[in-house]
Amino acid sequence: MRSRIIGMAIVLALIGAVAWQLHVDDADGRAHTLTSVDPATVQHIDITMKGLPAQRFDRQGDSWSGNDQGRPVDLAQLAQTPVTEWKPASDFDLAKLGLAPPLAVLTLDGTRIEYGDLAALGRQRYARVGDRIAFIPAQAMPRAPRTQALPTQPM
Repeated sequence: MRSRIIGMAIVLALIGAVAWQLHVDDADGRAHTLTSVDPATVQHIDITMKGLPAQRFDRQGDSWSGNDQGRPVDLAQLAQTPVTEWKPASDFDLAKLGLAPPLAVLTLDGTRIEYGDLAALGRQRYARVGDRIAFIPAQAMPRAPRTQALPTQPM
């Protein structure tokens, strides 16, 4: 009987340790993402890209306004872009990073993300959120809207 109690106590301690580690890992993961915005809860998206007209998407139930239905989901997912490193924006000349003006500005429910040029070293891009500059993967940038296909046969 005593060995069972000790065994149960050990199992409960292990379960508690695993639960605590999962909690710590989740908090650590959120600290290394571009924003704390949950993509599944985003209701409004505004996007401007250099040389293109601004767009706005609004969630309407389970779908989004606009013709490009896959794009809002992709844009919302950018909130969770992994960040290699954060630096204060005051350490940089924003024009040299392509952030004055930015190449693209994505606003998710009021959280503004500015996208700049590729970093000189590595496969990274500069992004500004508030008063900080993030180093993110080079491909983590809003994509341009889909365009209508050109006709394949003469008219």
